[in-house]
Amino acid sequence: MEEPFGLLVGHLAGTLGITDSALKLLICGLGAISLAVGFHRQELRQAPYFSAFGWISIGLFLYLHSTYYVEIQDPVLVLMTAGALPLGIALGVWEIKNWNNAPEALVWFRGCVVWAVIPYFVAYSVPNLNMAIVYATAWNTEVMLEFAGLGSYQMGPMMVDLHGGGEIPLSEWNGNRWILTEPLGDNGFFVPLEHSDGTLVSVSFILACSGLQSMIVFVGAIVALRTVDWNRRIRALLIAIPTIHVLNTFRNAGIVWLTDSYPDWAFMGIEMFDFAHSYAAKAASLFAMFLMALALFDLLPELHRHIMRLLPKGLAPGKASG
Repeated sequence: MEEPFGLLVGHLAGTLGITDSALKLLICGLGAISLAVGFHRQELRQAPYFSAFGWISIGLFLYLHSTYYVEIQDPVLVLMTAGALPLGIALGVWEIKNWNNAPEALVWFRGCVVWAVIPYFVAYSVPNLNMAIVYATAWNTEVMLEFAGLGSYQMGPMMVDLHGGGEIPLSEWNGNRWILTEPLGDNGFFVPLEHSDGTLVSVSFILACSGLQSMIVFVGAIVALRTVDWNRRIRALLIAIPTIHVLNTFRNAGIVWLTDSYPDWAFMGIEMFDFAHSYAAKAASLFAMFLMALALFDLLPELHRHIMRLLPKGLAPGKASG
């Protein structure tokens, strides 16, 4: 039995004469714009409804990706994306009922989502920017592997995963390089990694390998702190973004080395790439983000207060002051 919301979106996309991927991006874009209205124009009478529509749209967009993470057996992202829609609906209803009494923590969370979604949406939707990030990610990982003496590698040519199947070199792709006007496959633009003799490594680099998702979480959380002066916000960004980039490069190098060095390893049906990518690296990334947040709390105590106020009372350690 297929997922009902996915079927509904697919049917609507067919009615409009566009692809499922294009409609999903449209849902995400409209949701981000609606939340931006709710965050930046709170004085508008219609702002609560814009905000509610934004929460539900972003929740639906994330939820529609849960089937993909089920297919690649990524349990962490399955839970996160599957829970996004009910959470978005709950937040939308709460916004309408409590707009005039919304705590500053919820207003911050609204802006946090806006300024996390918009940068990623732009990076994904502008092919030249998308490819630049993918290329930089692959190059950094190759340099790290070479520097650590973990092998001799080289990057293959930029490839395009076509919607509906098939992969072609970028030189054969006729799409618009500045605005993504056609859907791509799950891998989008990607760079395969090769050994120095030209044989392929079973790992390629896509936009999701860049650590951009982790970076924009902190970008959104920091930029949305309206009561904090920009000097402190910029200092926090200069701490968070480079640190995440370096840690992500180590993560990618580790995944490549483990997958390439132990191609036949398996545990309970889980192969080395899936174990390293979906389990070990995810756990390490979440732990690193937790430590990063702790480090930023000292510079931005307002961030700590907002997070504590949004946590369920049973999870928050003590009372948040301020």
